[in-house]
Amino acid sequence: MAGTRAYLDYNASAPLLSTARDAMIAALDVAANPSSVHAEGRAARRLIENARRDVATLVNARVEHVVFTSGATEAASTLLTPDWQMGRGGVRMSRLYVCEADHPCVLNGGRFPAAQVARIGVDTNGIVDLDALAAALAAHDKADGLPLVAIHAANNETGVIQPVGRIAETVKAAGGILVVDAVQAAGRIPIDMSAGYADCLILSSHKIGGPKGVGAIVAASDLMMPKPLINGGGQEKGHRGGTENLAAIAGFGAAARQALAGLPGIAAVGRRRDEIETIVKTLVPDAEIFGTGATRLANTTFFAIPGIKAETAQIAFDLAGVALSAGSACSSGKVGPSHVLKAMGFSDGLGALRVSIGHATGAEDIELFRAALAGIALRLAGREKAA
Repeated sequence: MAGTRAYLDYNASAPLLSTARDAMIAALDVAANPSSVHAEGRAARRLIENARRDVATLVNARVEHVVFTSGATEAASTLLTPDWQMGRGGVRMSRLYVCEADHPCVLNGGRFPAAQVARIGVDTNGIVDLDALAAALAAHDKADGLPLVAIHAANNETGVIQPVGRIAETVKAAGGILVVDAVQAAGRIPIDMSAGYADCLILSSHKIGGPKGVGAIVAASDLMMPKPLINGGGQEKGHRGGTENLAAIAGFGAAARQALAGLPGIAAVGRRRDEIETIVKTLVPDAEIFGTGATRLANTTFFAIPGIKAETAQIAFDLAGVALSAGSACSSGKVGPSHVLKAMGFSDGLGALRVSIGHATGAEDIELFRAALAGIALRLAGREKAA
């Protein structure tokens, strides 16, 4: 994103793709309700089903197993419930197991009472403690209900990728259900729902260049699904009531197509991320970059600069024309200590800066970042000399 500002906050929200914008504008001209049976209604329905196909293709899932929602938070609230259905019968989930480094919409437990939510720790790189998870599931009393495990595929702050395959094996061996938050992973690493990746997946449109306000639940099967969070007129096969947001869904589908097409080029994004990290270590040699001992998303780096608060540094970057985050952007604009770093064993008060980029990030963006960080480093050096 060349110009006087550099946008390096893709994990908060990726810039809207032109293909997604075009799809949305075209959908706005389709006036009919997608549930109407006349020709106009059928035209609206086709747009939704085309988008459903594109979202399913992104994660190699069956088209009929995609349920559109208003976003990832609604998807998480729908899935994280004790009450599930198998056919016409009910299935009880008696306990929810989450990772200490999960996104707040998962960490808070959805519709589970707090007493029924267990948190599993992570190591210093943010990888879930598989032994602790296995032990917790082994101790789970199935007489009260099944265990439900929810975990992120890739961390929104550090970019660290969880060993979802091994987690899925552990959950399956315990007879549990696995929900994977793939919001940050989709379009950045390959995901294959046909290979037993998860029982249910959470996706978000605006993280992959689609519009805000739309997401999806992708299920491995329609045999067992959560009790609906929103009841209505039977839309989305009864899993989510309410007239579908046609324009947003169309944009989501277009973004999903482009995200899949962009996967082969993700290594180039990784090289730009590595260049950014080299700049950080060159200008601030004692900066700490988190999660480097684990496999990370190619587009994400999370680092702390000694001697300056993350929120102070974030403001300095912003004034210098660089948009980045101090941790998650999902706390109503609040900036504070990272719960992810705390889970990884770092100081409660430690803050860090997150740079997250995409295919459109170019040399001019990186140069703006370099110049901004050089200014911050110079001020820090002057402060130390004065002391």
